[in-house]
This record gives sequence, structure tokens and C-alpha cells, in this order.
Amino acid sequence: KDSDADDAVEQLFLVVVAIDFGTTSSGYAYSFTKEPECIHVMRRWEGGDPGVSNQKTPTTILLTPERKFHSFGYAARDFYHDLDPTESKHWLYFEKFKMKLHTTGNLTMETDLTAANGKKVKALEIFAYALQFFKEQALKELSDQGGSDFENTEVRWVITVPAIWKQPAKQFMRQAAYKAGMASPENPEQLIIALEPEAASIYCRKLRLHQMIDLSSRAPVNGYSPSDTIGTGFTQAKEHIRRNRQSRTFLVENVIGEIWSELEEGSDRYIVVDSGGGTVDMTVHQIRLPEGHLKELYKATGGPYGSLGVDYEFEKLLCKIFGEDFIEQFKIKRPAAWVDLMIAFESRKRAAAPDRTNPLNITLPFSFIDYYKKFRGHSVEHALRKSNVDFVKWSSQGMLRMSPDAMNALFKPTIDQIIQHLSDVFDKPEVTNVKFLFLVGGFAESPLLQQAVQSAFGSRCRVIIPQDVGLTILKGAVLFGLDPAVIKVRRSPLTYGVGVLNRFVEGKHPPDKLLIKDGTRWCTDVFDKFISADQSVALGETVTRSYTPAKPSQLVIVINIYSSEQDSVSFITESGVKKCGTLRLDLTGTDASVPNRREIKTLMQFGDTEIKAMAIDVATSKSVKVGIDFLNY
Repeated sequence: KDSDADDAVEQLFLVVVAIDFGTTSSGYAYSFTKEPECIHVMRRWEGGDPGVSNQKTPTTILLTPERKFHSFGYAARDFYHDLDPTESKHWLYFEKFKMKLHTTGNLTMETDLTAANGKKVKALEIFAYALQFFKEQALKELSDQGGSDFENTEVRWVITVPAIWKQPAKQFMRQAAYKAGMASPENPEQLIIALEPEAASIYCRKLRLHQMIDLSSRAPVNGYSPSDTIGTGFTQAKEHIRRNRQSRTFLVENVIGEIWSELEEGSDRYIVVDSGGGTVDMTVHQIRLPEGHLKELYKATGGPYGSLGVDYEFEKLLCKIFGEDFIEQFKIKRPAAWVDLMIAFESRKRAAAPDRTNPLNITLPFSFIDYYKKFRGHSVEHALRKSNVDFVKWSSQGMLRMSPDAMNALFKPTIDQIIQHLSDVFDKPEVTNVKFLFLVGGFAESPLLQQAVQSAFGSRCRVIIPQDVGLTILKGAVLFGLDPAVIKVRRSPLTYGVGVLNRFVEGKHPPDKLLIKDGTRWCTDVFDKFISADQSVALGETVTRSYTPAKPSQLVIVINIYSSEQDSVSFITESGVKKCGTLRLDLTGTDASVPNRREIKTLMQFGDTEIKAMAIDVATSKSVKVGIDFLNY
């Protein structure tokens, strides 16, 4: 064992199932607690796209006109696509909806999502339907495999989220999972929220040399330049996986991989860049040998720089050629054809490479050509001729013909943002001596991104790509579920605290904060800090505060929690300080007759993937029910 794994996990749950709920594609994998070295990736999905070999399924969901769940993934996409246009406008089709949790500033249980036909549905329902779909698929696969029905109670669930997600989005995911019946408020530890780059990091520490592609070791071989081999390394890797595809079981050796034997003591730092469909987030870790425990050196950072940015640039290009008014109308009037066009673009997007010389052809759906003629009164071909976009031509087979430069230009804004962000991280004093950069996530398969990262940072560290890079997070999330204590130290992304009254000190406190109550001079709005942004905090470490009810008869204490990106905060009224949640102590059922001045001791934990709290009534040593809420406050 590479750590003193908690034996309790093994007795409670027979299996750990991790769900990588991605912006563009999703999947699950599992491992039995009795044989943790075998990770099984879910069965092959029916459906699939040309030019996209995938163990994951698109994150798309279809509801009937009555708003009941109909299908998920390829099945949802194909069914929606085959509906008659008069019917399809009543069906609710959702894709790429996960980004909404990242972009919504004031997320609540009531936040809406918009379907392709413009109708709105509660986000919580959609997320719950999607998770319920995975729950049922996984339980069915486990039951088929074991020959007897598998109960939900025997499963520990792990759901992955980006590390840069704020607390409300993580709590939202947990609520959706409760709604899907994976766990419950009474039994919260049945579900673990895992952070995507952390999961990838846990898996990367176990990599063996033959399981990765080292971009920096590619000296010209037989006159080939390194850029030629970027593609070929991948082909070999893909072949290797394909041979194992039938088994779908990956063996994770119970050792830390050979790559770490190169690290001298103290320079055992690496950065994991998880580049997916919606977000890119990165984490800087230090590995403690021999156990392989991980410690976070710098708070997780990143942003919405996923491969969706490339789709968005393609959409902007179409608007430039055919007019924004037409594209908006087309999306609403022919939503299924729009989905088709984006699928065609997706497979060409995957064919983009730095040294490509031949053009890429994107088939335009017939209804696009037809609708455009009705809309504008002239042909698509005419539009292309008179638009001043040089790199995109019309080919006689009814395709858009893009030069490689035009395709590369669509990637540029997104890749530039990733490189810029990485440069900023590399410049931080905490991030010295980074030896390896692991590039993971679905977008990491792009040779354009690989080349950009290698040329920008190859001189500073070795850039390494695990072989089946799209499944790295999934496998790591399973390992995390088997042993959540592997990450010993994290960094708090924000400064957290509460507002309190302090005794007023002349000369120290501003006069406008003075409050006189029963003859005592108090200073109001003082920020009592629990933890600072980027402060390191160990797993299980607690921040303790005591609170006393204002009146003995009080049954509930509600304390507002504030957060800020700044380290030093003196007052909750300062700019940048936001109310972000509440701490609620439920005093019903504790014996009020004991002392007249009760003290409730509250312990908060910031070292886990979610913020947790517990409380004790000091006089009776009884535990007090406590809720910490970042979503409904």
C-alpha cells in the first residue's frame, strides 16, 4: 500500500465508482476495494463519431416535451437528430451545460439552463438526471458483471469538478447527486467531490515510462523533426490501448512510477495542467517519497480556456461569412442541423496539427445550404466568394474548405490564454524547481496545444503526456475514492472569515465603526479571519471558534461567512470582501437548562476538497447540528 489507507472504506463500500462529468464528454470507471490495482473503465458506448475514438460519451441530454428524461449521450444526440423539425422544436436538448456552474456568479438551487429550442429548465434537474443516468448505468454494469443485483449502498461515489470551481458550484454538484439518489444529507460521506487536476496528479504519480509520451526527449530521429513524432508517438500509444480495449481494465501498479527516481530530494515538484472542454485548471504538487503523498504548493488556478473556445471561434468565423443574424436564426430554427455542423467541425478540429499542409473540409448540412438561400436569396457559394475571409473556400462537394492556417487561427486565442496563464503561474515564487509538466484532459490530445506548451516551457521542465490522456482524470478519481487521504496538504483559494464585534480601541479602530451598547464601546464589522488565501492547510486540520447565543432561549445561531481574494482583510466592509455563505448552528435538542451562558465550539475544516464544519456544546460535550451553506443563504 502506498499509504496507510483507511480500513473503514474497505468494509463500508465494495466498490468505488468515479464519474468524470465533463463539459463536452463524460464517463465513469470503477474499482473493487478488494482489488484496488484494477481500474475498469465503463463499457463501450453505442454510437460514436467518425474520427473520434472515445471511451467517454458526449455530455448531452434530451428531455421529452413533457420535460421527462429521455436519453443521454450519443443516444440523445441521434434521437434528437432524427426527429422531424416540426417535432424537434418541442423537445429539450442540452449540451455543454456544465460551464453554467462556472460562469454563474450567484448560483442557487433555482438557476436555469436553456435548451437548444430556447426553453428553460432548472439546472439542478438536468444535473440530477445526468448523474442518475450514470448511477443506473454503473449499477447495471456492476450487476451484470457480478451476476447479482448491486445495491447503491455498496458504492462509494466520486464526482469530479474543476479545482477552480468555487464552493457554491461544488455544493450544487453534491445537491444534484443527492437528488439523483447517490448519497443523502444523512449519509454525505458516500459521495466524495474530487478536483480534476488533483485526480490527474494522483494517477500521474503511478505512471511507468512506457505509459507516457515525453515531448522533450524527442530529438530528431532519422531526420524527422520532433514535431513529426508528436503525432506518431500518439499513434503507437493508441495502438497499445486498442489492443487492451477489449479488456477495458487498466492495471495500476502499487508503486510510485520510475519517473520519480530521477527526482532529487527537495526538487520533487511538478505541475498538472488539466485542459478539458470547458475549463483549464492547473495545480502544483510536491510528492513525498516513499509513500507518494502529495502536497499542494500553490492554490489551483485556471479559467474558461477549454477547447470550447475553438468552437466559439469557428462560430464567429461562420458569423463573419454568413452574417450573425443568419447564424442566430439557423441555430433556433434548425437546432438539429446546427448540432450536426458542430459534430462535423469536431472531427476536423481533431485533425488539426502544426505541420499539416492539406486543407480540412467541413461538410455543411443540406438544410444549412437550403435555409441560407431562403434567408438571403443567394447561395452559400456566393457568400463565401464575397466575404473577405481568404482561408475559407467553397469546394464543389458542398463543403467548407479551410486552409490549415485558418484552422490553426481558430485555436490561437484559446491556446494563447493557456500559455499566458501558465507563464503567470511559473513566475510565482512558490513555483520554482518544477521538474515536470503533465498535460492531461481531452484538449491535451491536440498536437497544436502540445507543441505550444512544449515550445514555451520545454526548456524549463519536461512536458509529459500520459498515454490515454482523456481517461487520466477518470482513473485518478477512482484512486482518490479508494484513498482520499493521499493529498495531505492543500492551499485555500480564498480568505474566509466572519464579521464580529471587538472592544473599541482608540487610535486603532476607525471612529465610524464605533458602537456603544449598554455602556460598552464596540468596534463593528471586524473581520475575524479563519484562513488566508493561498495558506497551506493540512488534511484534518481545524479552525476553532466559540460562539454564544445572544439570548439563552435562542434556538438557532446564524453566522455570515465572508470571503476575499486578498490576504489581509480588517473589516467585512472593505472592497473585494463578499458574503459567501452561512454557518448555521441548530441548538434545538441541546439542554438549555444547564448554564445560562452556553458556549458552542465550532470546528471548521478547510483542508479537504469541500469546506466542512462540526460543533460541540461545551457544557454538555454533546454534538450540535451544524450546516455550512454556500448555496442557499
